[in-house]
Amino acid sequence: MRDVTLLDIFEHHIAQKYLNRSGLSHAIAVSYHAFNLAKEYHIDVDVAAKAGLLHDIGHYSWYKNGKWDYDLYRRNDIHPIKGAERAHKLLIRLGENPVKAKEISLAVLFHTDSFLPTNQIRRTTLQQIVKWADEKDEEEGGLHHYRTIHYEKARQSILRLDEWIDNEQALKIKNIH
Repeated sequence: MRDVTLLDIFEHHIAQKYLNRSGLSHAIAVSYHAFNLAKEYHIDVDVAAKAGLLHDIGHYSWYKNGKWDYDLYRRNDIHPIKGAERAHKLLIRLGENPVKAKEISLAVLFHTDSFLPTNQIRRTTLQQIVKWADEKDEEEGGLHHYRTIHYEKARQSILRLDEWIDNEQALKIKNIH
């Protein structure tokens, strides 16, 4: 039994605000990629899917003269730092296991090299999976942040992934016994 589901996260007003800002369709796609990669690498699919969903929750809108400025974003953005903080606060507020909340937040922090002076980071398997999941869904010029999805379709996608996670966890428990 999970303390917090993806639906719990998705429906929270703070998550809604920031997931919509950074691209809800992208967040859901990354969550699915992270789930599949976690299965492949035999790590916790729940933690991976949550980190995938929340990976861009720290995005700030970089506009210049009323228009998105991708170069300004690439030079100045530190969204993984803000995202790790937001993800942790949100997860704790929702009642997530504190150890899992920290692990998810660190995966959010290290999902990209864009804010680091060098890319000589040694990532955990989870952190690497979230990075790969994000890269699988990237589009040139940051266009992946602008794909749209209707609320109900997004909600149904989240519910489906929650069901997959529950099934995986049930299989894992069954195989232990």
